[in-house]
Amino acid sequence: MTDASHFFAYMARMKLINRWPLMRNTQIENVQEHSLQVAMIAHALAIIHNEYFDGEVNPESVATLAIFHDAPEVLTGDLPNPVKYFNQDIAQEYKKIEKIAEQKLVNMLPERLQGYYKPLVCSDAHDEQLYKFVKSADVLSAYLKTVEEINAGNHEFERAKDRLKDTLDKMAQPEIPFFLDVFLPSFSLTLDALTE
Repeated sequence: MTDASHFFAYMARMKLINRWPLMRNTQIENVQEHSLQVAMIAHALAIIHNEYFDGEVNPESVATLAIFHDAPEVLTGDLPNPVKYFNQDIAQEYKKIEKIAEQKLVNMLPERLQGYYKPLVCSDAHDEQLYKFVKSADVLSAYLKTVEEINAGNHEFERAKDRLKDTLDKMAQPEIPFFLDVFLPSFSLTLDALTE
């Protein structure tokens, strides 16, 4: 028998960490909800990559990686981007804090399980070929949040929407415009319009 582990008790606390903490929200979004959406989008991007752009990646591996992409925030919280990227020194120090949090989470696991979770939790152990879909999905999820907020009449998210769209364009991954062309229009429809 191994010692008790706090790992999944911490993972359960993802739902207690709200995103967009400096912005007025019509609908509060927590890290656990966000992680699920990122996993679903990353999974779709991997499938799109395989089906339309001759790729060969495992969508389930991409989705699993996405589930844990913000796991260290259970220890660090969700630092707002204007603070996190205020200057290069703060950004570098925050990266160090994130790495410490990542390793602390992995160390909570029984030793025989650590090797399975380290590539999911620790940024320096990620499979970069897979993680690029997670990064894209993370930005897409944030972009969709801005669309939903603006559609609800919240103009607080207009500049964030423009910034995120610019980020998506610069990623230059063909799966992103495909996803936006096919799936984005529905995010502006009412429930009645979606069910027609």
